[in-house]
Amino acid sequence: MHVTIPKTGLPVEDVLPELLDHLSKQNVAVLQAPPGAGKTTTVPLWLLQLQSLENRKIIMLEPRRLAARAAAVRMAGLLGEAVGQTVGYRIRYENKVSSQTRIEVVTEGILTRKLQSDPELSDTAVVIFDEFHERSLNSDLGLALMRQTQEFLREDLKVLVMSATLDAEGIAKLLGNAPIVTSQGKLFPVETRYIERTPKGRYEGILSNWITDILHEEPSGDMLVFLPGAGEINRVSSNLSAKSELADFAIHTLFGNLSQKQQDKALSPDPKGRRKIVLATDIAETSLTIDGVRIVVDTGLSRKPFFDPNSGMSRLELKRISRASADQRRGRAGRQQAGVCYRMWSAAEDRGLIPYSEPEIAVADLSSLALELAKWGVTDVSELAWLTEPPEGLLSQGREVLRSLGALDKTDKITKLGSRIVNLPLHPRLASMIVKCEFSDDLALACDMAALLSERDILPKNRDGSNADLRKRLQLLENARSQSARNPALGAVLKNSADIRKRFRVNSDQLVNLSNAGLVLSLAYPDRIGEKRKGKSVSYRLSGGRGAALAERDELAGEPYLVVADLDGKGRDATIRLAAPMTYQQLIHQYQNAIEHRVNLYWDAEKDRVIADQETCIGALVLDRKRMKQPDTNDVAKVLLDVIRSKEMRPLPWTPEAQAVIDRAAFVVRHCFGSEENVTSQKGEVLSVQRFRNLSRDWLMERMEEWLLPHLLGLISLAQLEKLNLEQIFENLLDWPEQQYLNEIAPARLKMPTGSQIRLDYSDVDNPVLAVRLQELFGQADIPKLVDGKVRISIHLLSPAYRPAQITTDLAGFWANSYDAVKKDLKGQYPKHYWPDDPMQAEPTTRAKPRKK
Repeated sequence: MHVTIPKTGLPVEDVLPELLDHLSKQNVAVLQAPPGAGKTTTVPLWLLQLQSLENRKIIMLEPRRLAARAAAVRMAGLLGEAVGQTVGYRIRYENKVSSQTRIEVVTEGILTRKLQSDPELSDTAVVIFDEFHERSLNSDLGLALMRQTQEFLREDLKVLVMSATLDAEGIAKLLGNAPIVTSQGKLFPVETRYIERTPKGRYEGILSNWITDILHEEPSGDMLVFLPGAGEINRVSSNLSAKSELADFAIHTLFGNLSQKQQDKALSPDPKGRRKIVLATDIAETSLTIDGVRIVVDTGLSRKPFFDPNSGMSRLELKRISRASADQRRGRAGRQQAGVCYRMWSAAEDRGLIPYSEPEIAVADLSSLALELAKWGVTDVSELAWLTEPPEGLLSQGREVLRSLGALDKTDKITKLGSRIVNLPLHPRLASMIVKCEFSDDLALACDMAALLSERDILPKNRDGSNADLRKRLQLLENARSQSARNPALGAVLKNSADIRKRFRVNSDQLVNLSNAGLVLSLAYPDRIGEKRKGKSVSYRLSGGRGAALAERDELAGEPYLVVADLDGKGRDATIRLAAPMTYQQLIHQYQNAIEHRVNLYWDAEKDRVIADQETCIGALVLDRKRMKQPDTNDVAKVLLDVIRSKEMRPLPWTPEAQAVIDRAAFVVRHCFGSEENVTSQKGEVLSVQRFRNLSRDWLMERMEEWLLPHLLGLISLAQLEKLNLEQIFENLLDWPEQQYLNEIAPARLKMPTGSQIRLDYSDVDNPVLAVRLQELFGQADIPKLVDGKVRISIHLLSPAYRPAQITTDLAGFWANSYDAVKKDLKGQYPKHYWPDDPMQAEPTTRAKPRKK
């Protein structure tokens, strides 16, 4: 079929011959062109001239449904045709293609579906990734799969990546050093002005006043205002509509879940010729030309999804946009005439903008991607070429969710259920919920809930954050379906529900049983079944282990069990945004195969003992708890061991004798081994230094399971630790020859002439101490040295009251030189005690006076 390619006069046409030449010779290329250059609506038409098409299609991916439809309509108009002839589009809910269609504009998820069903893309010659700088999850996945298709199945399949703001070098390298074609473009000049104030909190009133002032300063042209979300858009729209001085302006809103009719009104010139104010999300950032726009007001904010793998929850975060996004927004003002862009931030802040936003693959819930990869047959993501490889933490979390749903098996291979749900245009949780209800009376309910949870919330939250009951939304949807005049806010959900019901052959008017809402919802969120905590009406523990809480005045407060569909993952207890109640009977009936009986052992700090409970559980939920009288002694001992470890062994009965074993072993290591690993005892036995080194605090802390755990069997409290003989336990860590060597080299006690056994203190390994009453050493010329006479003992001579009187290492010298002075002092304090003039001739004694002979 011959098609005449129209000349648009748009800047990109200057480089299209070069682009065609590259694609005629190889299968990859990168096109970089600024906003307004015409790449979206001109390039696909020019590529129809490629000789290699051979009646196969050109597929162009657009990240948004609105842009896909608008691009197809514009191209068809350039050809003088209706959409669905040469140019068509496929988006969710809509299919405008025919047997004549040679260019299909599709949203990114549709390409993934085509690849999964036909990996060769046998009916396709060229795939164009438009606005790739947005880096959506589906675009990254689609390109990774396309590269593998090119490598193994279709060398002739051509891939073109296009963007206005793109790291061209990086994407060209990913495509095997693809040629880069750059269009400079001929945008009309756009003046940038800074309002010098960053919006914070509820800034919509201030913004509305600024918009009014700007419109008075700018006497011509329509205005496009970028806001982060539908909530801010609707509030600004209400403020502007209430201003009498703007009565002659047409105010439009533009965001994802508006009807096609409302979106088309925002894009088209006003039929009455009025100036327009279009309040839009970043949906208007790329690919769209809104006729008449000369003024852009940019709040610099965007609301993006962020997934926390630690909590398993997603939330929308309000963030400052990147420089690339700011440039895209600014470019909307210069497409058809010279324009002006007002930025709600300072010039200094402008210089601090990050170059590009984080790609969705780095921050999003990757359960859908994990399922697609499993369907493709990839378990190792490094098998594919990625511009940004999926983070392992996010991917692991996604696979964990899929395993809990039954979509992946234990080896992460796709199951029959997974193969069913991967083909549905829904999150795996919601798709799994519907498939599991397919042959039950709750199929219509599952379809409606999936539709509601796939779109923005149709009910506003109360100021205190209450109104979390999902059943209210279901009832509202039911009422809207039965009324002739439908609430426009429900349009997207109604359309979604109708499409899902049609897929599963559910009557459009079939009623739902709201009492089963929680039960059905739990099929999608088995990890978010919440049980109310005792004594707290709004605080819940979820089956996945997390905590969650309702707003204080929410109507669901006090429900024993809830299933949570949406919550804010911040904080210790996430805020519940959407939930439905579930009864105990429903829970037991639905999850009887998942019920576990577990023993929960824990330390009760008040009772100072180990407590054992027998628990009946579903996940982290405890349905019943009973005290166990005879728990397993090994398990109890392990809990007790953990408590002792956490207290760094302080609860153990550390007697002086127990500590002495450790100190004596350290003395042996210090003075007998040196750099040697082994020594030979007097009996010829080879002894290892390591056994003595093991008797240290550090080793004992690290290896408590080995030496202490067997002695804890049968104990349940710290008080019972007093039964332990640590001295004997430590000595038994040495074998018999080593114990003998320890006693030989570092005896625990020395025998005095009186017969007393006095303990030696080895806490200073270089200076062992004997603390003994002076009178027990009368007649003693010296104390034997240790380690074959190499180490002197420091003698601490004590008074009769065991108080230090003198320290010496030379006992004979003390008698000769110091005794008289010490005697004089001590005799005055202890006159009834024996103080001989010649201590060397006196009898040692433990008594006040020596025995009379």
